[in-house]
Amino acid sequence: MELYEELKRRGLIAQTTNEAEISKLINNGQATFYIGFDPTADSLHVGHFMALCLMKRLQSAGNKPIALVGGGTGMIGDPSGRTDMRSMMTNDMIDHNCECFRKQMSRFIEFGEGKARMVNNADWLRDLNFMGFMREVGVHFNVATMLRARAYENRMAREGGLTFFEMSYMLLQSYDFYMLYKDYGCNMQFGGDDQWSNMLGGTELIRKKLGKDAHAMTITLLLNSEGKKMGKTASGAVWLDPEKTTPYDFFQYWRNVDDADVIKCMKMLTFIPIEEIEEMERTLTGAELNSAKERLAHSLTELVHGKEEADKCLDAAKAIFGGSGNSADMPCTEIPLSELEDGSIGILDLLVRTKLAPSKSEGRRLVQQGGITVNDEKQTDPNAKISLKNEAVIRKGKKIFHKAVGV
Repeated sequence: MELYEELKRRGLIAQTTNEAEISKLINNGQATFYIGFDPTADSLHVGHFMALCLMKRLQSAGNKPIALVGGGTGMIGDPSGRTDMRSMMTNDMIDHNCECFRKQMSRFIEFGEGKARMVNNADWLRDLNFMGFMREVGVHFNVATMLRARAYENRMAREGGLTFFEMSYMLLQSYDFYMLYKDYGCNMQFGGDDQWSNMLGGTELIRKKLGKDAHAMTITLLLNSEGKKMGKTASGAVWLDPEKTTPYDFFQYWRNVDDADVIKCMKMLTFIPIEEIEEMERTLTGAELNSAKERLAHSLTELVHGKEEADKCLDAAKAIFGGSGNSADMPCTEIPLSELEDGSIGILDLLVRTKLAPSKSEGRRLVQQGGITVNDEKQTDPNAKISLKNEAVIRKGKKIFHKAVGV
């Protein structure tokens, strides 16, 4: 099977500007493509997974990825799908986040001469001359057309509307593609379904600047907006950095996906052969779903944290949910006794320290709704004190276990 056909069968392709030419380039390993990453944090999260796995698939077939980090555009922030203006970041914050991204991306794609490269759009955006940019780029964009783009509709409808600062994002992203095409031979761009207007702007800018024969292609990923939502859960973000989200919690996130999403996630995010997944889709029922979820969780944990960690997470999950009750298999948070009051800690503080809740307010909601059990006792009082003189086994919902102990 040709790679492009596999991408379609996996549900990854939504729209293209020239499907015949795009499929030819991808199948022959002749695509030099870019995907952009907005450096708003110092870690990628699971919402970036679809793009990272796509880059890995395409590179394996001989295509050349460019990971474009938005050291320049990150100073503005893409308004796509947002109803508020993103807080501005300093250059130092953005540069630090970009370096963190490179380390994490290296688990998926291979950087080096003739391989993948990381490019920072700060190289051409931070020192732009405004009048020169308007003469070179701004003259090619029609404001009425821009305002019809989905990228701006949410912001336009809100009080305060859309600032010119944010509106310029489309011009800057389009200029990114132009610069990558001109300087790096980038002939294809990928992005989420909410990026379509911005991406078309880049394709058109290349043609207007370099002539109608300029060869630039545009493609979007199906369900990328859902992919972004994957990065958030009721307990906060799910990061690829093990210091932010432990390998076990990462494993459990995928182990607990909705039944209806198991096959979709397998298709889009794993490297399990598509024929095997489609066979599962036809036959998967009942208890077999749990085995499929374990396979999904193990596959993705191995991608991010390595096989050894993935094996440990799988063994721990089987021990806990198999009824062994062995707390040695659970993730653990140690809290110094010097920070406790007579060896005890408030339940809300405990939930935040163990990262079972992102905030005390969220912890209070979990407790009041009966979602927290400590040492087999349901907690309903948000003012309760929990002793850590011996270990405390905390369960959130039915499937998330964690232990805490004073040291």
